[in-house]
Amino acid sequence: MSEITATDAKNKFGQMLEMAQAEPVRIQKNGRDVAVVMSPEQYDTLVNREPQPKVRPLVETLMARSIARRRSLYEALAK
Repeated sequence: MSEITATDAKNKFGQMLEMAQAEPVRIQKNGRDVAVVMSPEQYDTLVNREPQPKVRPLVETLMARSIARRRSLYEALAK
């Protein structure tokens, strides 16, 4: 991923857009990341990819079993 300062992004906007066609461009201001510019194709790929499970299926199954077995305990603690 390329990096460019916010000032350079403003002054060299056309060049930054060309850079973004090849790879995402990270824009920094005062040493902090403030934005990322990418091509429409890269954005579509990012948005349309399959969501990754947040928790592994086995962990979800074990959690559901625990909740089913100890429902009254969880309800009492929630009060």
